[in-house]
Amino acid sequence: MLLIVGLGNPGTQYENTRHNIGFKVIDKLVYDFEARDISKNAFHGELFKSSNILFLKPTTFMNLSGNSIQAVKNFYKIELEDIVVVHDDIDLPFSALRFKNGGGHGGHNGLRSIDAMVGKEYNRVRMGVDKPLYKSQVADYVLHDFSTEEEKILTGWIEHTVDAIKALKSKTLNEVKSRYSLKSFES
Repeated sequence: MLLIVGLGNPGTQYENTRHNIGFKVIDKLVYDFEARDISKNAFHGELFKSSNILFLKPTTFMNLSGNSIQAVKNFYKIELEDIVVVHDDIDLPFSALRFKNGGGHGGHNGLRSIDAMVGKEYNRVRMGVDKPLYKSQVADYVLHDFSTEEEKILTGWIEHTVDAIKALKSKTLNEVKSRYSLKSFES
């Protein structure tokens, strides 16, 4: 069983923020796979299933994402190497796409929570959202909507990311990394 998790915050006020790029990818995957909703309160999130793939949007808010992932992981007995987390990354330029297994949280509170609850050796799909000029502006920056210019690229970039995640079903992380990594998305 493969568990694909998109990080974000619940609520319409966060819907189009940089921090919610993971939710946007999950929404597209759920649509493409025609996955059915199998959510339960115990999962602390919206959980969808299509054959042997689970799609999760934790509804715990970013800082507690690990609670939701741990609940689903334990219920379905999912191995850490079968978890893929899609998240925003301020250390990458806007529309960059990178893949890796394990590593640090880089100050990302969602990843910090996951690391604490399930460990660090899960697969990561890092979606670059760029960073503000000053470190003190990071929280405000990731909770702001994408700019009009960024919006123009968003759909194609999300589709490219979804294609990469679909490829993970039959290819190794390194194969996906070499084929789908981006410095920036060119529409």
